[in-house]
Amino acid sequence: MERISIGTQQYLKLEHRLVLLAWLNSLFGNESNRAMLEDCKEVAEGYASDGRSHLYHHLLARGSKVKIPEEDLARYDENIREHLSRINRHRPKPITLRYFQHLAALYTEVFLDRLFNRKAQLLADLNAFVSERNARKLPGEPQDEPFTEEDLTKLAYWMATGSGKTLLLHLNYYQYLHYNRELLGNILLITPNEGLSKQHLRELELSGIPARRFDLNQSGPFRTPNEVQVLEITKLVEEKRGGGVSVPVEAFEGRNLIFVDEGHKGAGGQAWRKYRDDLGKTGFTFEYSATFGQAFSAARDDKLTKEYGKAIVFDYSYRYFYGDGFGKDFRILNLRDDTNEEHTNILLLGNLLSFYEQLRLYEEHGDELRPYNLEKPLWVFVGSTVNAVYTENKSPRSDVLTVARFLHKVLRDRTWAERGIQDLLAGKSGLHAPDGSDVFRERFKYLTELGEEPAALYSDILRRVFHAPAGGGLHLADIRGNQEEIGLKAAGANEYFGVIYIGDTSAFKRLVAEQAPEITQEEEAIRGSLFDSINRADSPIHVLIGARKFMEGWNSWRVSAMGLLNIGRQEGSQIIQLFGRGVRLKGKDLSLKRSAALPGAHPPHIKILETLNIFAVRANYMAQFREYLEREGVETEPVIELTLPTWINKKALRKRLVVPRVPEDKTFSEHEQLILEADTNLKVRVDLSVKVQAMESTALGLHTATVQTGVERRIPPESLALVDWEQVYLDLLDYKARKGWCNLILRPETPRQLMGEIDYTLIADEATVQPRTFAQRQRLQEAVTAILCKYMDAFYRRRRERWETENMQYCPLDEKDPNLALNHDRVKEGCPAYVVLVKQSENELIEAIQKLVQEKERLCTKENHQLPWIAFDRHLYLPLLVEKSEALKSIPPALKESEAQFVHDLKEYWEAEKHRSLNGKEVFLLRNLSRGKGIGFFEERGFYPDFILWVLDSQSQRIVFVEPHGMLHAKAYIHDEKARLHERLRELAPEIARRSRRQDVYLDAFIISATPFDELRLRYDNGNWDKAKFAEKHILFSEGSYEYLKPLFSDVHPRDAGEGGSTAPPQAAMGSR
Repeated sequence: MERISIGTQQYLKLEHRLVLLAWLNSLFGNESNRAMLEDCKEVAEGYASDGRSHLYHHLLARGSKVKIPEEDLARYDENIREHLSRINRHRPKPITLRYFQHLAALYTEVFLDRLFNRKAQLLADLNAFVSERNARKLPGEPQDEPFTEEDLTKLAYWMATGSGKTLLLHLNYYQYLHYNRELLGNILLITPNEGLSKQHLRELELSGIPARRFDLNQSGPFRTPNEVQVLEITKLVEEKRGGGVSVPVEAFEGRNLIFVDEGHKGAGGQAWRKYRDDLGKTGFTFEYSATFGQAFSAARDDKLTKEYGKAIVFDYSYRYFYGDGFGKDFRILNLRDDTNEEHTNILLLGNLLSFYEQLRLYEEHGDELRPYNLEKPLWVFVGSTVNAVYTENKSPRSDVLTVARFLHKVLRDRTWAERGIQDLLAGKSGLHAPDGSDVFRERFKYLTELGEEPAALYSDILRRVFHAPAGGGLHLADIRGNQEEIGLKAAGANEYFGVIYIGDTSAFKRLVAEQAPEITQEEEAIRGSLFDSINRADSPIHVLIGARKFMEGWNSWRVSAMGLLNIGRQEGSQIIQLFGRGVRLKGKDLSLKRSAALPGAHPPHIKILETLNIFAVRANYMAQFREYLEREGVETEPVIELTLPTWINKKALRKRLVVPRVPEDKTFSEHEQLILEADTNLKVRVDLSVKVQAMESTALGLHTATVQTGVERRIPPESLALVDWEQVYLDLLDYKARKGWCNLILRPETPRQLMGEIDYTLIADEATVQPRTFAQRQRLQEAVTAILCKYMDAFYRRRRERWETENMQYCPLDEKDPNLALNHDRVKEGCPAYVVLVKQSENELIEAIQKLVQEKERLCTKENHQLPWIAFDRHLYLPLLVEKSEALKSIPPALKESEAQFVHDLKEYWEAEKHRSLNGKEVFLLRNLSRGKGIGFFEERGFYPDFILWVLDSQSQRIVFVEPHGMLHAKAYIHDEKARLHERLRELAPEIARRSRRQDVYLDAFIISATPFDELRLRYDNGNWDKAKFAEKHILFSEGSYEYLKPLFSDVHPRDAGEGGSTAPPQAAMGSR
């Protein structure tokens, strides 16, 4: 636990003070925030066909771990869905909550429900938790202070830039109004500046929230109900004096609801914070910031840190955001204080070359990269002060001028630039990392592959970046009528390549005239704003140079390279904000994620465009920033990318191994068009009842029973007449789009027809099917939508399974199979290989890997401690890497612990049994990759078992799909598709065999549970299964010896167990325990 000394006191960082969040996490059965996020991040987004969120179902499956009653959980889920529906009502593209946004909204529901309905109990529960937490602390460890009623008037959200703070603000607005029963005096949204105020007003309108700029002259009873007034914090004053734009705090009398964007503002001073506190003292405040921790650490304010430790209801700060795969990767290079001009220019030239590589890749591979929603790269420079010119050692100084001089040098001095480019590409820049290696070592992979000479690259930089094939000096141009911008163009060029956007252009121009007269200044005839045009698709602007002016409120997805000059410690929060804007990424399918965190194959070199390059000169804060990221578990050290070739067992491939696949040229969505219609063989069941848990004490102890408030019903025709069928149709279209069912045709009249023809069961109370109020009628509307969504699910799944049955066949396994052709599209030689990513400082490991590559035979025979792998010659390629440490990562990922244990056990089993029970048989294993490469089942949910096992004898081959994984959160067996894969294969097998004209292939599947039997048996299904029952259902336990693997080699074939399937008898399946 990290503490910082403040005189004789110890300052405990904010992340260790989050007591409110710790209490909420405990209600959901998690001891830490990371555990809660890890538990929920793989849960599907959106809502299931029964109208409940997938997150709700996941939490419900956790059973007694979740300490919130089921009926409350259902109510919270319904509230969030309703609020999201209101936000989406007028949006052209509806928003789907990311899992962390959904969790943040859920935590807010829990708090507000208890605040408004059980306030005394909430306070007592929080303080009981504080007492327990303090009791667990070590002697001398700072204690948490008890909560008071005043602590219950504020919630704060520590959310990374790009994680959706604005969306949460809108949800919080609806959430608070839902619970609030008292008259509000004002609803205020306080922002840092006018730019953000304008942005918020646009977003509020999209979400259907009435809002306007605050105007002292328009307050009073005629305002729109629940209208949000938007105001900049800089305009708040204690008492209005004279003219000017300022608002006295006393103007907002009564009980106020306050929303504060960039809530860290005022952490270092008292005035603004006091104004905010005065506004919210009789009401409630919501605050949002990406940098609470950094701001409070800089202020070293223990009192403030304790206050927010009791207010932060959700922490999804950058360490979690990045760890989940959201946003860009980044590289930081910082030169020290004693850097000379020569080194500064080399660093800036490296910055230019990195940007040029990104721009060239973007322009040359645009079509291939278009699905990833990448924007045209932009190179941004930021100086230390609000203005371009400042005083240092009694002399005028300008970071912006430093950049302008560099650009002038690049445009004028071809010899210097070409020599510099040559040194950078060769890793001979003269700038060294602490380990002695050149900081640009293996940095420019795409440019290196192009193989062009420095002269050719320089010429292309002039043309592509500066719009000036002939070069020439730098010209600065006044933009007529705009006092904040100076255009940048090369001599003789027709287009601007950049813009300087600062507060005082006249002082900067005078300094240029005095200190850099070689740079030409001119007045431009055009009017308007180059800065405002940056986000246009056709913008010629590649370079933006500014001071701190545009850090807050500027919204662009283009930033890909960043130069920081003379950034000091006090600018920490602002730099993190700018960093947050730079790492934002739309991502494929607007996932917000970088491609490395998404399944499937991706274009070569896409990582270059998904990386933010940060170059800093005398930026003292960057050292602290790097330390902060590393402390939070975010890797900042550059990595070296190495290629580790794999050896394919061609002898095994000559055994004519096959795999069940739909041929590559066929996909269900492209080759089969469906019309939604009634299917009498389908039956759906929707449960909208509220389940109430009743407890009573008896002589035998506490007896718990769950009471269901609804019964099975059908909706009478007269009630169906009350349904808004047009809205049902639109809701079904939305559900279809979210599911990606582009081949399903849904006609406007179909929903009404289906409700009279399909077989469904609805469990609900009488008021739902025979509504008497508007609210009950809305419940009926939701019931109809839920029934039809669930029916659509079943219909689509049945048709897809039928199509797969009709099209899947046994295909020969060859070297081109994606499970064998590892990274063939990424490795230059096109040979199968691991791509191994190693920290640049791990010199010994890098040398060891390079040596292994040269001694290929060792990769197949001897295991190694530096680069751990399993030498199992039955696997179809070697080596088979094993996960070791954070120092090394690989593509595809190395085996996890449970996967490696299975391979070790299989190796032992083979060695022990190959001349006994497996005599006359051959066994082969292949690691199965994920979506887009491996063999998968349940396409919509994407289950790709970890391994494919072949057992061959003279007459047949048995294919067994094996999935070793933990089952702590597995569902009941009837709903566990992964565990039931063996049943699905039994259904598929006869048709695949007939179509392939192969009667000698048998399919099977097993789960190897990494969760111990004694732990799983209490949680799984009805809690009464013994090992025999698990084995009967093809769930095995890896405890004890390798004997548990015996069922995988069962000799029972489909023709013995019923045509088309293969399963081991219960006794054999138990193995030896």
